[in-house]
Amino acid sequence: MNKATERIKKTEKKPSILDGISLALPALMRAEKLQKRTSHVGFDWPETKQVLDKINEESLEIVEAYESGEPQSRIHEEVGDLMFVVANLARKLGVDPEHALRDANQKFTDRFQYIEDNAPKPMQNMELSEMEALWIEAKTKT
Repeated sequence: MNKATERIKKTEKKPSILDGISLALPALMRAEKLQKRTSHVGFDWPETKQVLDKINEESLEIVEAYESGEPQSRIHEEVGDLMFVVANLARKLGVDPEHALRDANQKFTDRFQYIEDNAPKPMQNMELSEMEALWIEAKTKT
């Protein structure tokens, strides 16, 4: 084999089961598709409990990075890892993570607007504890 052929062979990329998963997808949707695709070849935790354990592990890694003063890039990486595992949990539980997050955003919006509508004074003049009391009240109404 000549050197040109060797060079071409080295640059040829082996097909991947991840080929075709668009980089243009929203990140949460792409995470779900990556995990679903790899699960087809057995690269997946068999038990949901294992995913929950991984969520705890990733949460602790964020705490460690934050408390030890790690650079923002490290914290960024750890938060991304946690979000990726949460997307995996959603998949394992049969929950559409994009839809679940959209619903959580709406629930937050409804509850926060309840606080705004029922605040006895301008919110910037309220203590967090006062806002939290209204939040708890909102939870019973939304």
